[in-house]
Amino acid sequence: MSNKNILLSHLKIADIVGIKSTVLDLGCGNGDLMAYLEKNKNVNSQGVEISEDAIYKCVEKGLCVLHSDIDGVLDVYPSNSFDFVILSQSLQQVKRIDDVLEESLRIGKKVIIVFPNFAHISLRVMLFFKGRAPVTKSLPDRWNDTPNIRFLSIKDFQKFCEEKKYKIIEKYFISNSKYTHILPNLFAQQAIFVITK
Repeated sequence: MSNKNILLSHLKIADIVGIKSTVLDLGCGNGDLMAYLEKNKNVNSQGVEISEDAIYKCVEKGLCVLHSDIDGVLDVYPSNSFDFVILSQSLQQVKRIDDVLEESLRIGKKVIIVFPNFAHISLRVMLFFKGRAPVTKSLPDRWNDTPNIRFLSIKDFQKFCEEKKYKIIEKYFISNSKYTHILPNLFAQQAIFVITK
């Protein structure tokens, strides 16, 4: 994902998250989003991250982070522990999506999900004409070294929420560092959803 698209998603998440909210960031990476929210929204945040290198960067920033796999840690949190649970660029790397989202909705009042749209037109064109797994600014890793294990589109996620009876209360789509509303499944590089039960 391009840095500009990530920055825009951080700004939108900050718009969504209330001042002094409690936040759990699942797959928090190096903690940039948590640090931004703590500085600009005065949130009380915790993170979960599996990468040791990323953990060190979080600790250097003074962030509270648990070294663990998202797939196996959420049952330790009591129900309604957080105002927001965030999965920013981590949903496509989760092994047990059903369990992780059910637990996220149990422990958080709202869940914010940000993911790359694998149905974006540029990816379709590359796959069609080159016949190879696409490598782009928004998806820079080759097929053999990508952390992504799931390749979902905006339509896939909306259908999933419909089947699970999750309520989509907000949605935003980003392409080339701008919000887009026209045919997002085709033209958005990144999607942001806020869901509840």
